[in-house]
Amino acid sequence: MKEIVVLSGKGGTGKTSIVGSLAVVAQSKVLADCDVDAADLHLLLSPTVRDKNEFWSGQTAFIDAERCTQCGLCEEVCHFGAIKDYTVDEVSCEGCGFCARICPTEAITMKDNMAGYWFISETRYGTLVHARLGITQENSGKLVAVVRQNAKFITEREGLEYIIIDGPPGIGCPVISSLSGADMALLITEPTLSGMHDLDRIIGVCQHFGILALVCINKYNLNEENTHQIETYCHNQGVKVVSRIPFDNVVTEALVRGLPVVEYSDGKVSQEIKKLWRVVEGKSPPLQ
Repeated sequence: MKEIVVLSGKGGTGKTSIVGSLAVVAQSKVLADCDVDAADLHLLLSPTVRDKNEFWSGQTAFIDAERCTQCGLCEEVCHFGAIKDYTVDEVSCEGCGFCARICPTEAITMKDNMAGYWFISETRYGTLVHARLGITQENSGKLVAVVRQNAKFITEREGLEYIIIDGPPGIGCPVISSLSGADMALLITEPTLSGMHDLDRIIGVCQHFGILALVCINKYNLNEENTHQIETYCHNQGVKVVSRIPFDNVVTEALVRGLPVVEYSDGKVSQEIKKLWRVVEGKSPPLQ
């Protein structure tokens, strides 16, 4: 089993669109959408939910009005301003539990949060493990771990070869949870200043964890000078650029129809994505 995490360092580079196409091209795989804060891979893959599970994480304070003496101590010590008029604002409460510890009448208890759901679904391309984090809920790194664990379990049980993970943008906790222990990171970037900056950050994260990183430059022909700078930077970092995918309106047309582009068209973009997968699975040499 080989675990491949597709990351971008920033949003909007086309990461999910490419993962949707890899879902079509790759065989013997399980798909996992670890962008749990804003999951959208299901929009391309049209899954049928087979198993729905609750995700519990974190706690929120609750004040028992019958036991509360309205001494005001909890409101005074709450650093988050979550307690007013002896009532807890669930959105503002950070679940630290300090109010419950100092309440002289033990009127405050900490209750577990039902923070979202995770799903095992079937698509026409294979099994998809995905999740939906609740509004205002946190601990998405923990939910990412749940999604990955179940994807691994299914892959091992069915004797499949790959887990393809649509990772979250950025370099924060959900990214680290998606990346740690993976076999490879496929980094999708674009030839813009923000894309170049955030590629540098995500490469640093991969190097910190000792994860093999490969780079795909999406929409490379929008600014070929910046594309050349990215290639030079990657060469100096010892990171291989394995694909250059051109900008083409056919990608937008495919998205409008809710289809991965390789299923919608067999043009230049689709051909490059197919070549990209052959490089990732080790059947073709990289560009550099």
